[in-house]
Amino acid sequence: MGKGVVKLGEGNWAVKDGNLLAAKETNGRFKNAEFTVSRGTDATYVNRDGLIVNETGDNTPRIDFTDNTDGHLLLEPASRNLITYSEDFSVWNKNGATTTPNDSISPSGILNAAKLKPTKVSGVHLIGFNVTSSNVKTYSVFAKQNGYTRLRFNTGSSSNGFASFNLSNGSVAASGGTYYSSSNIEDYGNGWYRCSVTFLANAPNNFTIVVEDSSAQVTFVGDGVSSIYIWGAQVEEQSYVTSYIPTNGGQVTRDAEIVQRESIDEIDIPQKEGTIYLELESYEKNTEIFNFNRSTSNSIHVGTDSNGALKVWGYYEPSGTETSVQATLSANTSKVAIAFKNGSFIVYADGEEELNTSTFVWTPTDSIDRLYFNRGGYVASQGLSKVKALRIYKEAFNTTQLDELTS
Repeated sequence: MGKGVVKLGEGNWAVKDGNLLAAKETNGRFKNAEFTVSRGTDATYVNRDGLIVNETGDNTPRIDFTDNTDGHLLLEPASRNLITYSEDFSVWNKNGATTTPNDSISPSGILNAAKLKPTKVSGVHLIGFNVTSSNVKTYSVFAKQNGYTRLRFNTGSSSNGFASFNLSNGSVAASGGTYYSSSNIEDYGNGWYRCSVTFLANAPNNFTIVVEDSSAQVTFVGDGVSSIYIWGAQVEEQSYVTSYIPTNGGQVTRDAEIVQRESIDEIDIPQKEGTIYLELESYEKNTEIFNFNRSTSNSIHVGTDSNGALKVWGYYEPSGTETSVQATLSANTSKVAIAFKNGSFIVYADGEEELNTSTFVWTPTDSIDRLYFNRGGYVASQGLSKVKALRIYKEAFNTTQLDELTS
């Protein structure tokens, strides 16, 4: 289907420090089409073996295999772990509980997870860490059952905000409180789950991890044997959890990453007409995922609004007069195709037509000269998205072809 296609991903990934490789196919022949990558800091990701590893190449793209075998390009905003000891729980505040370091294999595949064990005394069994921030915060930790199967996060106290997690079936068992916003639990294999909860701005700054008994009570007598394994604690000023940021004595920031290709005329990107296909694993709100443009005179954007709905924007601005079109898609869209040419702009998503207009003007006076992932700043910000595939064709597909491409 189509001619002159640029392909990225779809289970075929090639990376090196500073570059992500795509393929340009013409008449069955291929050549490299490199995207440059900038991040500036280390960052973690889940490798093919399902382990959390640290990418030490500052500008090396992260191909993450969480929840899929083909992998996806992981793009994230800047974030800072406010917990200064993310794995050393010996320095955390304790009440009715002990911690034993290096007692289990963590999601990193290393013997560095701690045992959190309630004491044989009637009371609440917890550890806590104080942070300083008046912003929205997301708390997270990796946890695994070891006799006890329930874990609770508080922000200061349950009345301020809490979320309770069931580590036997991977569910959020209960939640609420004045500052509670949302919570989630993700399966990381081998019995490990990443538990997270987001609290509203001005919530108390104490991150408390509490063990519950089998009846979901926080006050009980520990049996002296059962425990919960924990690893990788994080508090970040985001409304959602991002990849793990290890710390050991100080706060650590992971920079945002941008993936881009400039001088794209060298790989024969379409100018007058074309079709863009984008396949996504997931994304968060207020994120500009993909940007295809010539400065601001002609541009196509795929991103999310403040509610998390996926949107496609088309812009044309000759001599300061803007013409634009917009399609709003569902928040769980995975496959998007955009066919464009002068007088036609068609958007399909997951096999459904979302926009088909003849009013859009597309007459670029200069070559389209750049592609961006996670650029931010035009229709949305840098954020979190997981991109499985990108294809760009040198013709504007018809509705039958778009339906077939996205179904």
